[in-house]
Amino acid sequence: MARYEPPGGRGPHPRGTAPPRQLPPPDPAVRQRALAGFALGLLSLIGLMLGLGNLRRGIVVAVVMLVFAVVAIWLGVTANRRARRTGTARPRWAVGGVVLGGLGVAFSALWLMVLLVFWPQLNSYYNCMAGANTVTAQQACQNQFTSSVGGEMSVLQNGRLPAERAAGR
Repeated sequence: MARYEPPGGRGPHPRGTAPPRQLPPPDPAVRQRALAGFALGLLSLIGLMLGLGNLRRGIVVAVVMLVFAVVAIWLGVTANRRARRTGTARPRWAVGGVVLGGLGVAFSALWLMVLLVFWPQLNSYYNCMAGANTVTAQQACQNQFTSSVGGEMSVLQNGRLPAERAAGR
């Protein structure tokens, strides 16, 4: 059912209040800064998805994508600040650049922490899989990786090595 509207129309604002002030569009330099931030934030996420297949390349990719994400956040925030300072509307892509940059920072930092903690296990797993020519050998590599990561997780949870627990230290 259609809503009744008086012949003159009510407009987007309630009666008795002034219509909201329309801000002028941001400067082209501010818009370009916001768009560059969005593009770098998006690139940081795409780079992480595509570049982590190789372990050694994944380290470099994660560091570079972390830098891209930080720059994306910086560009988005500074575009918003410049628009606010000049009294213009917020650039269209600025918030998206900050959000995507934040996601890029989070995922890059998480991947780098995983590499830091599980480097020996991941390195051993990648080397084992490189030499595994059969499904059985690949399954053995996966089982070895699972048990070694499980051992590392127990060390991280308990804070002591299994030999230290057996000795009662």
